[in-house]
Amino acid sequence: MSFNSVQNFPDNQQKLDISWTNLLFFSAVHLLTFFALWFFSWTALGITILLHWLLGSIGICLGYHRLLSHRSLQVPKILEYAIATIGALALQGGPIFWVAGHRLHHAYTEDEDKDPYSARRGFWWSHLLWLIYPKQEFFNGESYKKFAPELARDPFYCWLDSYHLLLQIPLGIILYLLGGWSFVIYGMCLRAVLLWHSTWLINSVTHIWGYRRFETNDNSRNLWWAAILTYGEGWHNNHHAYPHVAKAGWRWWEIDMTWWAIQLLKTLGLATKVIMPPV
Repeated sequence: MSFNSVQNFPDNQQKLDISWTNLLFFSAVHLLTFFALWFFSWTALGITILLHWLLGSIGICLGYHRLLSHRSLQVPKILEYAIATIGALALQGGPIFWVAGHRLHHAYTEDEDKDPYSARRGFWWSHLLWLIYPKQEFFNGESYKKFAPELARDPFYCWLDSYHLLLQIPLGIILYLLGGWSFVIYGMCLRAVLLWHSTWLINSVTHIWGYRRFETNDNSRNLWWAAILTYGEGWHNNHHAYPHVAKAGWRWWEIDMTWWAIQLLKTLGLATKVIMPPV
């Protein structure tokens, strides 16, 4: 592979230039995690785990994914905004960008041109390289907004999509005031890297390894250890067979922590129109 463009795709596919901004950003955050060796404390590690769950399970899995992307449930609008804001803190892009990309993934699963992180392009493409060699139609706001039109019409989501990176400033300040640089390194850098790779595993490994309950028109699979790392998202074949269902783990042993949170919201009367499995 050339360092400046992707060269190992078929001739009819677009040659993509490297995004030095994205490469330097992801590299810098990964490198900063090495400081965790000098700033270790059990409390800081606890902050990492807590934020990994809060931003990952509640923000990304419940908020960005099951609530906004698939509308698998409904919650009061103010709660929806709060959950989406938690998702924006995860440092995985704004809600319109994330939802649009995910909807394209489902509409054109594994298509090498139309699926932003097609597994057919290889493990590293679906895991990470789609961010390093970005296709402009997936990253340009005017292009991707048409795949999440209801969010693009909402002023709050437009603001959050444009300024989500600014949320890292108050988060960093709060962490510093609570525990100094140890909390910043563990709560922001280490947490971000672990959560990135947890999320990216669903794009990559769950289209390669695991078992298939449903004969979908793609290679999506259920993978138990990916489900544990991603709070239920690893039951990916279940999800691709019935993407609008709020529950990813269908069997009693298919652990789905995000579904536990949805159940709690339902019990409290805060989640309604929760879509259940048909069988």
